[in-house]
Amino acid sequence: MSQGSAAATRISRIPSPSPYADPIGFCAAVRAGDTVWVSGVSAAGPDGDVVGGDDAYAQAHEVLGKLCDTLSAAGAAPEDVVRTRIFLARATDWPEVGRAHGEVFGAAPPAATMVVAALLDPRMLVEIEAVAYVGR
Repeated sequence: MSQGSAAATRISRIPSPSPYADPIGFCAAVRAGDTVWVSGVSAAGPDGDVVGGDDAYAQAHEVLGKLCDTLSAAGAAPEDVVRTRIFLARATDWPEVGRAHGEVFGAAPPAATMVVAALLDPRMLVEIEAVAYVGR
């Protein structure tokens, strides 16, 4: 067996329902051994509509629900998350987005960074990516 084939058996990819996945060329998550990397998750639905409108907490809630679903598909759970990166379109939204993040990860808080950045779609207020470790 070649090294490429061996690596392929240790790496699994979770497809993304994002309308941006195919044109950009990404998946929702990649699991390599005991580590899961979750791509940036936004509140955009498969149809391109952004769930939550102009409400940062509602968007963050949607994002974190999708992120948790992706973790589950990769064999991980919120308590396995060791790192999150939170991207905000507006700095003033940090309390609401932080509250939603704390509701999901408060019992087992990961290392986290919150950054203000221009997001792909101007309707998007928050995007979150994560890294989880599922080794026992």
